[in-house]
Amino acid sequence: MTHSSNKYFVLVVAAVFLSACSITKKYERPTTLSTDKLFRDQASADSTTIANMPWQSVFKDEKLNALIQKGLDNNLNLKNAIENIIQAQASLRQSKLAYYPTLQLDANATRNKQSEAGLNFPPGININTLTTTYKLGLSTSWEADIWGKLSSSKRAALASYLATDAAKQAVQTQLISDIANNYFLLLAYDKQLKITQETLESRIENVETIKALKEGAIVNGAAVVQSEANKYAAEVLIPDLKQSIRETENTINILLGQAPGPIDRGVLGTQSIPENIAIGLPSQLLQNRPDVRQAEFDFRVAFESTNLARTYFYPSLTLTASGGFSNLELKDFFTNSIFYSIIGGLTQPIFNQGLNKMRLTTAQSQQLQAYNNFQQSLLTAGQEVSNALYAYQMAVDKQDSREKQIEALAKAVDYTQQLLEYSSATNYTDVLTSEQNLLAAQLSGINDNLQKLQAVVDLYRALGGGWK
Repeated sequence: MTHSSNKYFVLVVAAVFLSACSITKKYERPTTLSTDKLFRDQASADSTTIANMPWQSVFKDEKLNALIQKGLDNNLNLKNAIENIIQAQASLRQSKLAYYPTLQLDANATRNKQSEAGLNFPPGININTLTTTYKLGLSTSWEADIWGKLSSSKRAALASYLATDAAKQAVQTQLISDIANNYFLLLAYDKQLKITQETLESRIENVETIKALKEGAIVNGAAVVQSEANKYAAEVLIPDLKQSIRETENTINILLGQAPGPIDRGVLGTQSIPENIAIGLPSQLLQNRPDVRQAEFDFRVAFESTNLARTYFYPSLTLTASGGFSNLELKDFFTNSIFYSIIGGLTQPIFNQGLNKMRLTTAQSQQLQAYNNFQQSLLTAGQEVSNALYAYQMAVDKQDSREKQIEALAKAVDYTQQLLEYSSATNYTDVLTSEQNLLAAQLSGINDNLQKLQAVVDLYRALGGGWK
Protein backbone atom coordinates (compact mmCIF):
# COMPACT_ATOMS: atom_id res chain seq x y z
CA MET A 1 0.00 0.00 0.00
CA THR A 2 1.46 3.39 -1.03
CA HIS A 3 1.76 6.45 1.15
CA SER A 4 -1.13 8.18 -0.65
CA SER A 5 -3.39 5.15 -0.26
CA ASN A 6 -2.46 4.93 3.43
CA LYS A 7 -3.43 8.55 3.84
CA TYR A 8 -6.72 7.99 2.03
CA PHE A 9 -7.53 4.98 4.20
CA VAL A 10 -6.89 6.96 7.40
CA LEU A 11 -9.13 9.79 6.18
CA VAL A 12 -11.92 7.35 5.40
CA VAL A 13 -11.70 5.72 8.82
CA ALA A 14 -11.62 9.14 10.53
CA ALA A 15 -14.70 10.27 8.63
CA VAL A 16 -16.43 7.05 9.57
CA PHE A 17 -15.75 7.55 13.27
CA LEU A 18 -16.90 11.16 13.18
CA SER A 19 -20.19 10.26 11.53
CA ALA A 20 -20.85 7.22 13.74
CA CYS A 21 -22.54 9.31 16.42
CA SER A 22 -25.37 10.16 14.01
CA ILE A 23 -26.14 6.51 13.21
CA THR A 24 -27.26 5.24 16.61
CA LYS A 25 -29.32 7.12 19.17
CA LYS A 26 -28.92 7.38 22.93
CA TYR A 27 -31.78 5.94 24.98
CA GLU A 28 -33.97 8.31 26.93
CA ARG A 29 -37.24 7.48 28.65
CA PRO A 30 -40.09 8.62 26.36
CA THR A 31 -41.52 11.98 27.37
CA THR A 32 -44.93 10.86 26.12
CA LEU A 33 -45.13 8.43 29.04
CA SER A 34 -47.15 10.07 31.82
CA THR A 35 -47.76 8.91 35.39
CA ASP A 36 -50.26 11.65 36.23
CA LYS A 37 -53.55 10.50 37.78
CA LEU A 38 -52.53 6.84 37.82
CA PHE A 39 -53.94 6.58 41.34
CA ARG A 40 -57.67 7.24 41.06
CA ASP A 41 -58.98 9.97 43.37
CA GLN A 42 -55.58 10.22 45.07
CA ALA A 43 -53.46 13.37 44.93
CA SER A 44 -50.79 12.72 47.55
CA ALA A 45 -47.55 14.70 47.40
CA ASP A 46 -45.84 12.50 49.99
CA SER A 47 -43.20 10.14 48.62
CA THR A 48 -43.45 7.81 51.62
CA THR A 49 -44.63 4.39 50.48
CA ILE A 50 -45.01 0.98 52.07
CA ALA A 51 -43.27 -0.42 48.97
CA ASN A 52 -39.98 0.55 50.59
CA MET A 53 -40.72 -1.54 53.68
CA PRO A 54 -39.17 -5.03 53.84
CA TRP A 55 -41.78 -7.76 53.88
CA GLN A 56 -40.61 -8.87 57.34
CA SER A 57 -41.86 -5.52 58.66
CA VAL A 58 -45.15 -5.58 56.79
CA PHE A 59 -46.17 -8.98 58.13
CA LYS A 60 -45.93 -9.47 61.89
CA ASP A 61 -46.92 -13.14 62.06
CA GLU A 62 -43.75 -15.19 62.58
CA LYS A 63 -45.34 -18.30 61.12
CA LEU A 64 -46.32 -16.42 57.97
CA ASN A 65 -42.82 -14.98 57.66
CA ALA A 66 -41.34 -18.46 58.00
CA LEU A 67 -43.56 -19.65 55.15
CA ILE A 68 -42.58 -16.70 52.97
CA GLN A 69 -38.88 -17.34 53.56
CA LYS A 70 -39.35 -21.00 52.73
CA GLY A 71 -41.12 -20.03 49.53
CA LEU A 72 -38.29 -17.68 48.56
CA ASP A 73 -35.83 -20.53 49.10
CA ASN A 74 -37.73 -23.31 47.35
CA ASN A 75 -40.32 -21.96 44.91
CA LEU A 76 -39.69 -23.51 41.49
CA ASN A 77 -40.90 -20.54 39.44
CA LEU A 78 -38.49 -18.31 41.33
CA LYS A 79 -35.67 -20.77 40.72
CA ASN A 80 -36.41 -20.70 36.99
CA ALA A 81 -36.36 -16.90 37.07
CA ILE A 82 -32.90 -17.06 38.64
CA GLU A 83 -31.75 -19.42 35.87
CA ASN A 84 -32.99 -16.87 33.33
CA ILE A 85 -30.70 -14.32 34.97
CA ILE A 86 -27.75 -16.70 34.66
CA GLN A 87 -28.47 -17.16 30.94
CA ALA A 88 -28.78 -13.41 30.42
CA GLN A 89 -25.46 -12.89 32.22
CA ALA A 90 -23.81 -15.30 29.80
CA SER A 91 -25.26 -13.41 26.83
CA LEU A 92 -24.02 -10.14 28.29
CA ARG A 93 -20.49 -11.52 28.69
CA GLN A 94 -20.65 -12.80 25.12
CA SER A 95 -21.61 -9.34 23.83
CA LYS A 96 -18.63 -7.83 25.65
CA LEU A 97 -16.25 -10.34 24.08
CA ALA A 98 -17.29 -9.09 20.64
CA TYR A 99 -15.07 -6.05 21.23
CA TYR A 100 -11.98 -8.28 21.27
CA PRO A 101 -10.36 -9.89 18.23
CA THR A 102 -10.81 -13.57 17.53
CA LEU A 103 -7.73 -15.82 17.67
CA GLN A 104 -7.41 -19.21 15.99
CA LEU A 105 -4.62 -21.78 16.01
CA ASP A 106 -4.06 -23.89 12.91
CA ALA A 107 -1.67 -26.89 13.02
CA ASN A 108 -1.72 -29.47 10.23
CA ALA A 109 0.31 -31.75 8.03
CA THR A 110 -0.79 -32.15 4.41
CA ARG A 111 0.38 -35.00 2.19
CA ASN A 112 0.08 -34.56 -1.59
CA LYS A 113 0.76 -37.07 -4.36
CA GLN A 114 0.73 -36.32 -8.08
CA SER A 115 0.81 -38.88 -10.88
CA GLU A 116 4.04 -38.97 -13.05
CA ALA A 117 1.82 -39.10 -16.11
CA GLY A 118 0.60 -35.65 -15.32
CA LEU A 119 4.17 -34.24 -15.31
CA ASN A 120 6.03 -33.23 -18.53
CA PHE A 121 9.48 -34.65 -17.75
CA PRO A 122 11.68 -36.63 -20.18
CA PRO A 123 11.34 -40.43 -19.98
CA GLY A 124 13.66 -42.21 -17.58
CA ILE A 125 13.86 -39.37 -15.07
CA ASN A 126 12.71 -40.50 -11.62
CA ILE A 127 10.55 -37.82 -9.99
CA ASN A 128 9.36 -38.13 -6.37
CA THR A 129 5.75 -36.93 -6.53
CA LEU A 130 4.89 -37.54 -2.85
CA THR A 131 5.27 -34.40 -0.69
CA THR A 132 4.29 -33.46 2.87
CA THR A 133 3.73 -29.88 4.01
CA TYR A 134 3.84 -28.99 7.70
CA LYS A 135 2.09 -25.86 8.87
CA LEU A 136 1.61 -24.09 12.22
CA GLY A 137 -0.08 -20.69 12.28
CA LEU A 138 -2.21 -18.17 14.15
CA SER A 139 -4.93 -16.03 12.62
CA THR A 140 -6.89 -13.17 14.13
CA SER A 141 -9.76 -10.98 13.04
CA TRP A 142 -11.16 -7.79 14.55
CA GLU A 143 -14.11 -5.66 13.52
CA ALA A 144 -13.95 -1.98 14.43
CA ASP A 145 -17.14 -0.71 16.04
CA ILE A 146 -17.31 2.32 13.79
CA TRP A 147 -21.11 2.53 13.52
CA GLY A 148 -21.96 1.44 17.04
CA LYS A 149 -23.07 -2.05 16.00
CA LEU A 150 -21.20 -3.80 18.81
CA SER A 151 -22.11 -1.08 21.30
CA SER A 152 -25.80 -1.41 20.48
CA SER A 153 -25.58 -5.19 20.84
CA LYS A 154 -23.89 -4.80 24.21
CA ARG A 155 -26.48 -2.30 25.46
CA ALA A 156 -29.27 -4.58 24.25
CA ALA A 157 -27.70 -7.53 26.10
CA LEU A 158 -27.36 -5.40 29.24
CA ALA A 159 -31.01 -4.30 29.04
CA SER A 160 -32.04 -7.92 28.49
CA TYR A 161 -30.08 -8.97 31.57
CA LEU A 162 -31.67 -6.21 33.65
CA ALA A 163 -35.08 -7.25 32.33
CA THR A 164 -34.56 -10.83 33.54
CA ASP A 165 -33.44 -9.49 36.92
CA ALA A 166 -36.59 -7.36 37.12
CA ALA A 167 -38.66 -10.39 36.04
CA LYS A 168 -37.19 -12.37 38.91
CA GLN A 169 -38.12 -9.55 41.29
CA ALA A 170 -41.65 -9.55 39.89
CA VAL A 171 -41.91 -13.29 40.52
CA GLN A 172 -40.69 -12.70 44.07
CA THR A 173 -43.23 -9.97 44.83
CA GLN A 174 -46.04 -12.07 43.38
CA LEU A 175 -44.87 -15.10 45.39
CA ILE A 176 -44.89 -13.15 48.65
CA SER A 177 -48.35 -11.83 47.82
CA ASP A 178 -49.70 -15.29 46.93
CA ILE A 179 -48.35 -16.88 50.12
CA ALA A 180 -49.70 -14.10 52.34
CA ASN A 181 -53.11 -14.00 50.65
CA ASN A 182 -53.55 -17.76 50.85
CA TYR A 183 -52.33 -17.75 54.45
CA PHE A 184 -54.93 -15.16 55.45
CA LEU A 185 -57.56 -17.07 53.46
CA LEU A 186 -56.64 -20.21 55.38
CA LEU A 187 -57.01 -18.38 58.69
CA ALA A 188 -60.39 -17.05 57.57
CA TYR A 189 -61.57 -20.57 56.73
CA ASP A 190 -60.34 -21.73 60.16
CA LYS A 191 -62.37 -18.99 61.85
CA GLN A 192 -65.46 -19.70 59.78
CA LEU A 193 -65.17 -23.41 60.56
CA LYS A 194 -64.86 -22.70 64.27
CA ILE A 195 -67.90 -20.41 64.31
CA THR A 196 -69.92 -22.87 62.22
CA GLN A 197 -69.03 -25.75 64.56
CA GLU A 198 -69.97 -23.66 67.58
CA THR A 199 -73.23 -22.73 65.87
CA LEU A 200 -73.90 -26.40 65.12
CA GLU A 201 -73.40 -27.32 68.78
CA SER A 202 -75.79 -24.55 69.77
CA ARG A 203 -78.39 -25.70 67.28
CA ILE A 204 -78.11 -29.31 68.45
CA GLU A 205 -78.94 -28.08 71.95
CA ASN A 206 -81.71 -25.96 70.46
CA VAL A 207 -83.31 -29.02 68.89
CA GLU A 208 -83.56 -30.63 72.32
CA THR A 209 -84.98 -27.42 73.74
CA ILE A 210 -87.65 -27.25 71.03
CA LYS A 211 -88.57 -30.89 71.66
CA ALA A 212 -89.02 -30.10 75.31
CA LEU A 213 -91.17 -27.08 74.47
CA LYS A 214 -93.31 -29.26 72.23
CA GLU A 215 -93.87 -31.65 75.10
CA GLY A 216 -94.97 -28.63 77.12
CA ALA A 217 -97.38 -27.68 74.32
CA ILE A 218 -95.60 -24.34 73.83
CA VAL A 219 -94.66 -25.13 70.19
CA ASN A 220 -95.93 -27.61 67.66
CA GLY A 221 -94.26 -30.36 65.65
CA ALA A 222 -93.43 -27.97 62.83
CA ALA A 223 -91.06 -26.08 65.12
CA VAL A 224 -89.22 -29.29 65.92
CA VAL A 225 -88.77 -30.11 62.25
CA GLN A 226 -87.67 -26.54 61.56
CA SER A 227 -85.09 -26.70 64.34
CA GLU A 228 -83.69 -29.91 62.92
CA ALA A 229 -83.48 -28.38 59.43
CA ASN A 230 -81.73 -25.37 60.95
CA LYS A 231 -79.21 -27.72 62.54
CA TYR A 232 -78.56 -29.45 59.22
CA ALA A 233 -78.15 -26.08 57.49
CA ALA A 234 -75.16 -25.39 59.72
CA GLU A 235 -73.89 -28.94 59.54
CA VAL A 236 -73.79 -28.96 55.73
CA LEU A 237 -71.43 -25.94 55.70
CA ILE A 238 -68.69 -27.83 57.53
CA PRO A 239 -67.57 -30.25 54.75
CA ASP A 240 -67.26 -27.39 52.28
CA LEU A 241 -65.16 -25.38 54.73
CA LYS A 242 -62.94 -28.38 55.43
CA GLN A 243 -62.46 -28.93 51.70
CA SER A 244 -61.54 -25.27 51.24
CA ILE A 245 -59.03 -25.54 54.08
CA ARG A 246 -57.44 -28.64 52.58
CA GLU A 247 -57.21 -27.10 49.09
CA THR A 248 -55.76 -23.85 50.42
CA GLU A 249 -53.13 -25.78 52.37
CA ASN A 250 -52.20 -27.62 49.19
CA THR A 251 -51.98 -24.34 47.28
CA ILE A 252 -49.56 -22.94 49.84
CA ASN A 253 -47.45 -26.09 49.65
CA ILE A 254 -47.14 -25.69 45.89
CA LEU A 255 -45.94 -22.12 46.44
CA LEU A 256 -43.38 -23.49 48.91
CA GLY A 257 -42.16 -26.04 46.38
CA GLN A 258 -43.17 -29.06 48.46
CA ALA A 259 -45.68 -31.90 48.52
CA PRO A 260 -49.18 -31.38 49.98
CA GLY A 261 -49.43 -31.40 53.75
CA PRO A 262 -50.61 -29.44 56.80
CA ILE A 263 -49.56 -25.80 57.24
CA ASP A 264 -48.41 -24.48 60.60
CA ARG A 265 -50.36 -21.26 61.18
CA GLY A 266 -51.69 -18.74 63.64
CA VAL A 267 -55.20 -17.37 64.06
CA LEU A 268 -57.05 -14.61 62.24
CA GLY A 269 -57.69 -12.47 65.29
CA THR A 270 -54.00 -11.86 66.02
CA GLN A 271 -53.07 -10.53 62.56
CA SER A 272 -51.90 -6.93 62.30
CA ILE A 273 -51.10 -4.61 59.41
CA PRO A 274 -48.99 -1.45 59.10
CA GLU A 275 -50.65 1.52 60.75
CA ASN A 276 -49.72 3.92 57.97
CA ILE A 277 -50.87 2.72 54.55
CA ALA A 278 -48.78 5.15 52.47
CA ILE A 279 -48.89 4.84 48.69
CA GLY A 280 -46.33 7.49 47.67
CA LEU A 281 -46.28 9.06 44.21
CA PRO A 282 -47.43 7.43 40.95
CA SER A 283 -44.05 8.15 39.38
CA GLN A 284 -42.41 5.87 41.95
CA LEU A 285 -43.95 2.89 40.18
CA LEU A 286 -41.26 3.32 37.52
CA GLN A 287 -38.62 2.41 40.10
CA ASN A 288 -40.57 0.19 42.50
CA ARG A 289 -42.73 -2.04 40.30
CA PRO A 290 -40.53 -4.85 38.92
CA ASP A 291 -42.86 -5.64 36.03
CA VAL A 292 -42.92 -1.98 34.99
CA ARG A 293 -39.12 -1.89 35.13
CA GLN A 294 -39.00 -5.12 33.13
CA ALA A 295 -41.27 -3.57 30.50
CA GLU A 296 -38.98 -0.57 30.24
CA PHE A 297 -35.90 -2.77 29.88
CA ASP A 298 -37.70 -4.74 27.16
CA PHE A 299 -38.38 -1.43 25.43
CA ARG A 300 -34.68 -0.56 25.70
CA VAL A 301 -33.80 -3.90 24.09
CA ALA A 302 -36.10 -3.06 21.19
CA PHE A 303 -34.64 0.46 21.04
CA GLU A 304 -31.10 -0.89 20.72
CA SER A 305 -32.26 -3.47 18.17
CA THR A 306 -33.45 -0.56 16.04
CA ASN A 307 -30.04 1.07 16.47
CA LEU A 308 -28.42 -2.17 15.38
CA ALA A 309 -30.67 -2.41 12.31
CA ARG A 310 -29.53 1.05 11.21
CA THR A 311 -25.86 0.05 11.26
CA TYR A 312 -26.39 -2.61 8.60
CA PHE A 313 -26.78 0.15 6.00
CA TYR A 314 -23.10 1.10 6.41
CA PRO A 315 -19.84 -0.71 5.61
CA SER A 316 -17.94 -2.66 8.22
CA LEU A 317 -14.21 -2.26 8.83
CA THR A 318 -12.46 -5.56 9.48
CA LEU A 319 -8.77 -6.15 10.17
CA THR A 320 -7.38 -9.65 9.73
CA ALA A 321 -3.88 -10.99 10.31
CA SER A 322 -2.28 -14.38 10.08
CA GLY A 323 1.25 -15.76 10.52
CA GLY A 324 3.21 -18.85 11.42
CA PHE A 325 5.55 -21.48 10.05
CA SER A 326 5.28 -23.66 6.94
CA ASN A 327 7.88 -26.08 5.52
CA LEU A 328 8.25 -29.29 3.56
CA GLU A 329 10.79 -30.66 6.01
CA LEU A 330 9.94 -31.09 9.66
CA LYS A 331 13.58 -30.78 10.72
CA ASP A 332 13.80 -27.33 9.14
CA PHE A 333 10.34 -26.27 10.34
CA PHE A 334 11.43 -23.23 12.37
CA THR A 335 14.07 -22.01 9.90
CA ASN A 336 13.29 -20.08 6.73
CA SER A 337 9.60 -20.95 6.96
CA ILE A 338 7.92 -17.88 8.43
CA PHE A 339 4.83 -16.47 6.70
CA TYR A 340 2.46 -13.63 7.65
CA SER A 341 -0.22 -11.39 6.18
CA ILE A 342 -2.18 -8.33 7.33
CA ILE A 343 -5.39 -7.27 5.60
CA GLY A 344 -7.67 -4.35 6.36
CA GLY A 345 -10.76 -3.41 4.42
CA LEU A 346 -14.24 -1.95 4.34
CA THR A 347 -17.08 -4.29 3.36
CA GLN A 348 -20.31 -2.83 2.02
CA PRO A 349 -23.16 -5.13 0.95
CA ILE A 350 -24.61 -4.16 -2.43
CA PHE A 351 -27.60 -6.34 -3.18
CA ASN A 352 -29.22 -6.74 0.27
CA GLN A 353 -30.57 -3.23 0.79
CA GLY A 354 -34.07 -4.64 0.68
CA LEU A 355 -33.17 -6.98 3.52
CA ASN A 356 -31.73 -4.09 5.52
CA LYS A 357 -34.88 -2.04 5.03
CA MET A 358 -37.10 -4.91 6.13
CA ARG A 359 -34.85 -5.48 9.13
CA LEU A 360 -35.17 -1.83 10.14
CA THR A 361 -38.93 -1.76 9.56
CA THR A 362 -39.37 -4.85 11.70
CA ALA A 363 -37.18 -3.44 14.48
CA GLN A 364 -39.09 -0.15 14.50
CA SER A 365 -42.42 -1.97 14.68
CA GLN A 366 -41.18 -4.16 17.53
CA GLN A 367 -39.93 -1.05 19.31
CA LEU A 368 -43.41 0.50 19.08
CA GLN A 369 -44.94 -2.69 20.45
CA ALA A 370 -42.47 -2.67 23.35
CA TYR A 371 -43.38 0.95 24.08
CA ASN A 372 -47.08 0.06 24.11
CA ASN A 373 -46.36 -2.82 26.50
CA PHE A 374 -44.37 -0.44 28.70
CA GLN A 375 -47.25 2.00 28.82
CA GLN A 376 -49.75 -0.81 29.41
CA SER A 377 -47.76 -2.15 32.36
CA LEU A 378 -47.78 1.30 33.94
CA LEU A 379 -51.53 1.70 33.47
CA THR A 380 -52.12 -1.77 34.92
CA ALA A 381 -49.97 -0.92 37.92
CA GLY A 382 -52.01 2.22 38.55
CA GLN A 383 -55.24 0.24 38.25
CA GLU A 384 -54.06 -2.39 40.73
CA VAL A 385 -53.00 0.25 43.26
CA SER A 386 -56.35 2.04 42.91
CA ASN A 387 -58.35 -1.19 43.27
CA ALA A 388 -56.41 -2.44 46.29
CA LEU A 389 -56.59 0.92 48.06
CA TYR A 390 -60.33 1.19 47.49
CA ALA A 391 -60.89 -2.40 48.64
CA TYR A 392 -59.03 -1.57 51.85
CA GLN A 393 -61.08 1.59 52.39
CA MET A 394 -64.35 -0.26 51.82
CA ALA A 395 -63.36 -3.01 54.24
CA VAL A 396 -62.61 -0.39 56.89
CA ASP A 397 -65.93 1.33 56.20
CA LYS A 398 -67.81 -1.95 56.69
CA GLN A 399 -66.01 -2.91 59.88
CA ASP A 400 -67.90 -0.74 62.36
CA SER A 401 -71.30 -1.41 60.81
CA ARG A 402 -70.67 -5.14 60.69
CA GLU A 403 -69.74 -5.27 64.37
CA LYS A 404 -72.95 -3.44 65.28
CA GLN A 405 -74.97 -5.74 63.02
CA ILE A 406 -73.56 -8.87 64.68
CA GLU A 407 -74.13 -7.42 68.13
CA ALA A 408 -77.74 -6.59 67.29
CA LEU A 409 -78.40 -10.00 65.75
CA ALA A 410 -76.92 -11.78 68.78
CA LYS A 411 -79.35 -9.88 70.98
CA ALA A 412 -82.18 -10.71 68.60
CA VAL A 413 -81.42 -14.42 68.92
CA ASP A 414 -81.43 -14.20 72.72
CA TYR A 415 -84.64 -12.19 72.83
CA THR A 416 -86.57 -14.41 70.45
CA GLN A 417 -85.42 -17.57 72.21
CA GLN A 418 -86.51 -16.18 75.59
CA LEU A 419 -89.84 -15.05 74.20
CA LEU A 420 -90.35 -18.50 72.71
CA GLU A 421 -89.56 -20.27 75.98
CA TYR A 422 -91.42 -18.05 78.42
CA SER A 423 -94.33 -16.56 76.49
CA SER A 424 -96.36 -16.91 73.36
CA ALA A 425 -95.35 -13.48 72.03
CA THR A 426 -93.35 -15.02 69.18
CA ASN A 427 -93.04 -18.20 67.13
CA TYR A 428 -90.11 -20.37 66.13
CA THR A 429 -89.88 -18.77 62.67
CA ASP A 430 -88.60 -15.59 64.33
CA VAL A 431 -85.96 -17.58 66.21
CA LEU A 432 -84.98 -19.43 63.05
CA THR A 433 -84.62 -16.22 61.06
CA SER A 434 -82.54 -14.45 63.69
CA GLU A 435 -80.20 -17.45 64.07
CA GLN A 436 -79.66 -17.73 60.31
CA ASN A 437 -79.03 -14.01 60.02
CA LEU A 438 -76.54 -14.10 62.88
CA LEU A 439 -74.46 -16.89 61.33
CA ALA A 440 -74.48 -15.18 57.94
CA ALA A 441 -73.34 -11.89 59.52
CA GLN A 442 -70.58 -13.62 61.48
CA LEU A 443 -69.25 -15.32 58.35
CA SER A 444 -69.49 -12.04 56.44
CA GLY A 445 -67.60 -10.30 59.23
CA ILE A 446 -64.75 -12.77 58.76
CA ASN A 447 -64.78 -12.04 55.03
CA ASP A 448 -64.62 -8.31 55.78
CA ASN A 449 -61.51 -8.85 57.90
CA LEU A 450 -60.04 -11.05 55.17
CA GLN A 451 -60.76 -8.36 52.57
CA LYS A 452 -58.92 -5.81 54.69
CA LEU A 453 -55.85 -8.02 55.15
CA GLN A 454 -55.72 -9.12 51.51
CA ALA A 455 -56.20 -5.54 50.32
CA VAL A 456 -53.04 -4.55 52.21
CA VAL A 457 -51.17 -7.49 50.66
CA ASP A 458 -52.40 -6.55 47.18
CA LEU A 459 -51.56 -2.89 47.74
CA TYR A 460 -48.06 -3.79 48.94
CA ARG A 461 -47.46 -5.84 45.79
CA ALA A 462 -49.12 -3.30 43.49
CA LEU A 463 -46.83 -0.57 44.78
CA GLY A 464 -43.80 -2.77 44.13
CA GLY A 465 -43.02 -4.00 47.63
CA GLY A 466 -41.31 -7.25 48.54
CA TRP A 467 -38.14 -7.39 46.43
CA LYS A 468 -35.87 -4.80 48.05
